[in-house]
Amino acid sequence: MTEPKKTRTTVEIYNRSYTIIGDEPASHVELVASLVDQKMNEIKDRNGYLDTTRLAVLTAVNTMSDYVKLKEDYDQLLDLITRKEEK
Repeated sequence: MTEPKKTRTTVEIYNRSYTIIGDEPASHVELVASLVDQKMNEIKDRNGYLDTTRLAVLTAVNTMSDYVKLKEDYDQLLDLITRKEEK
């Protein structure tokens, strides 16, 4: 079995370059990096005193909060669809 080819993508997040290696296409990695950069800048604009580490942690917490809310909404929608199909 051959391993899937890893993609190496260099992105900039909060004025720092990162090389991301993974299975996702470069366009996906670039989109995700752009969203992280945007979120970090939004939080920094509201909390100018934050150092980079705290800013990164707050960005992660905000992002995971958004993810959990979306996952809950998705699960509710799946439940509604399942119940509707059972009728």
